[in-house]
Amino acid sequence: MSGWLSTSDSFPLRSTALLAIAVSAGLYVVRRAIQTRAPNRCGSIQPREERVLIIGASSGLGRKVAKQYAARGARVCIVARRAEQLSLLASECGQRCIWEAADFGNAQDMVRLRERLLAEWDGLDSLHICAGVSAVQPVMNLAGVKPGENHDAGTADIQRAVDVVTAATQGNVYGPLVAAVTFIPMLTRTSISPSILLVSSVAAVVPAPTRAIYAATKASSLLLFQSLAIEHPAITFTFILPATIQGNFRASAVDADTASREAGPNREGLKLDYVADRCVDAVDRQVRGNVVIPWFPYAIAHHLYYIWPSFIEQRARKKYEFGNRSISK
Repeated sequence: MSGWLSTSDSFPLRSTALLAIAVSAGLYVVRRAIQTRAPNRCGSIQPREERVLIIGASSGLGRKVAKQYAARGARVCIVARRAEQLSLLASECGQRCIWEAADFGNAQDMVRLRERLLAEWDGLDSLHICAGVSAVQPVMNLAGVKPGENHDAGTADIQRAVDVVTAATQGNVYGPLVAAVTFIPMLTRTSISPSILLVSSVAAVVPAPTRAIYAATKASSLLLFQSLAIEHPAITFTFILPATIQGNFRASAVDADTASREAGPNREGLKLDYVADRCVDAVDRQVRGNVVIPWFPYAIAHHLYYIWPSFIEQRARKKYEFGNRSISK
C-alpha cells in the first residue's frame, strides 16, 4: 500500500472505504427486502401464457434463458443470426417455441420479427436482449502500440482502432437500440405487465484494463436503457450486470487475435445456468434497475471507485494481469 498511498492519507481513505462498504451493504439489504415484498409478476401473467422474445439465443446465456422459459411452458421466440443453431434449439424447446434468423441491429429484420409476433401471438410480454460482442485488447494495442511502447500510431493503425470500436458499437449499442425502438410500443400496448431485460456487464460500471472498448459500449447501452426506463415507467426494465461467465464469449471478440480465438471456452467464472436463473427470477419479481452478479465485491467496487480510484485500478491490473510496464514509461 505504501507504494501508492502515503501514510498520512491511507487511514482516512481506509475509513471512508469501510463506510462506503457498510452503506452499500445496508442499501442492498433494504433493496432486497423491498423486492421480496413486491408482487410476483406470475400473479398477473401465468408462466404458460407469457410471450417471451429472446434476442441472442443461439448460444451462451441466451440459449440457457430460452430453455428455462420453454421448460415452464412459456411461448418463446428465439432470435439470432445463425439459423442452424436456432433450429436445433427450437427442437429442444418444444412446440411452443418459434425461431427467426435475424440481426437485431437491422431495422428491417426487427420490423419483420415484430409483424410475425403480432400475427402469431397478438403481442409480447417480455423482451430479453442477450446479444452482444466482446473486445479484449488494450486500446493502444489496436493501434499497434504495445504495452510499454511509446511510438506514435500511424494513420492506418488509428483507423483500425476506430474500426474495432465501430464493430463493438454496432453489436453493443446500435443493436439494443434498434430492438428497444422496435418493441417498446408493442410491449406497452399488448402486455398487462411488460418487461425488458438487458444483459449488460459489470464492466459497464467497474473499469478494467484490456476491456476498455467492451466496457465503453456496454456502459453506453446501459445508460441508454436506464434512461428509457425513466421515459417508459409502465415497462419494468431490468439490467443484468454479470462478472465473467463461463463459455466462449471472449473468443468471438471483435478484436480477438489468433491466440484468443484458439484458446477454447473459458472454464472459469459464473455458471451459465446460475446467471440464467437470475435473469428469469429478476423478471418474475419485477426487479427494476441493476442486478450485479455477484453483488460482492463488484457492486461495492463500483461505489468505491469514486472515493478510492487508485485502489480499484490496482486491483483491476492484478485481476487482468496487466503489469506496470504499460504505465511505467
